[in-house]
Amino acid sequence: MKFRPLHDRVVVAPLESEEKTAGGIIIPDTAKEKPMQGKVLAVGPGSRDDSGKLCPLDVKSGDVVLYGKWSGTEVKVDGKDVLIMRESDIMGIVA
Repeated sequence: MKFRPLHDRVVVAPLESEEKTAGGIIIPDTAKEKPMQGKVLAVGPGSRDDSGKLCPLDVKSGDVVLYGKWSGTEVKVDGKDVLIMRESDIMGIVA
C-alpha cells in the first residue's frame, strides 16, 4: 500500500459478511448490512499528549478489529475500498 495515515488514524479493509443465512437463504447485496469488522492495513504513528509526548496506538497492521457501523470515511486506495478512521472509533480487537 502506498498510503501512510497520520497521527492516530487507521486504515481498515472491511471484511465481507456471509452471503447466506444459517438456513441457506442467499442475501442480495442490496439487503446486506454494512460490515462492522475489518482488517487493519496501516496505522499512523500515534497522537501527542499535552506535554508533546508521542502516544503509540494499541492496534497494529494485521489486527482484525470491530468498529461502529457508520465509523470512518470510505475511500479508494490502490483500487480497493478501505475505511480511514481514528483509533477511538475502533471498539476492540477480535482475538
